[in-house]
Amino acid sequence: MEQNKLKKEPLGRNYFINVSENHKFGTDAVLLADFCGATARDKYIDLGTGCGIIPFLLLRDGKTKTSIGIDISKEAVYLANLTKQELKLDNFTAINADLNDLKGKVEFGCHTLITCNPPYKANGAGLQNPEEKHRVARHEVMCTLEDIVKVSSRLLQTSGRLCMCHRPERLAELMHLMRENKLEPKRLRTVHQRAGEEPWLILIEAKKCANTGLRIAPPLYVEENGDWSSEMKQIYGSYKEAYL
Repeated sequence: MEQNKLKKEPLGRNYFINVSENHKFGTDAVLLADFCGATARDKYIDLGTGCGIIPFLLLRDGKTKTSIGIDISKEAVYLANLTKQELKLDNFTAINADLNDLKGKVEFGCHTLITCNPPYKANGAGLQNPEEKHRVARHEVMCTLEDIVKVSSRLLQTSGRLCMCHRPERLAELMHLMRENKLEPKRLRTVHQRAGEEPWLILIEAKKCANTGLRIAPPLYVEENGDWSSEMKQIYGSYKEAYL
């Protein structure tokens, strides 16, 4: 990959991340990193990790001791490994693999936390970008929502958690797939640009083999009074000057 196509984005606390035109990160990934409630005790995997933004945010804050990121894109894994090398991190592993072919690459049935910021559109839904790398990132070309939920259930131990972000219009489908695969939805939060508007994002946590009982958290507003909301400023925290 050409070095002049790379860009280093600051993450604060002496952390940065390498990104490219094909593998960047957005607000949804940052919100998911905050929502997942990772702890240093978690045995953690990020599915479809891209440039590794969620694992690196959690490692930066000491919320995980070790992290594994998996992505089918060689370019994405290259970026994640480059960041790992430049930050001298030995507690992050990036794996170039298809989510449907993880046998022998990771352990099954033992992880306590999985995060996933998946492609939001079903394959064939809406207009698709002619560029394959953009199409894979936005549409379920290489894996479906069902694939993600199924492999997550296999990777998690009992009471392990899957935390995802997605579009509100696919919430019913997502919850159905979770329950079909022994992942009980336990926590839900909607994200709105501002008060009075419909949500543009949902954050959801499911727990393997758990009892029923869904807690709906207060909505998260990105903006208030013409500025970023106080909660958004808190979430972006140490690098808010670069992004807010």
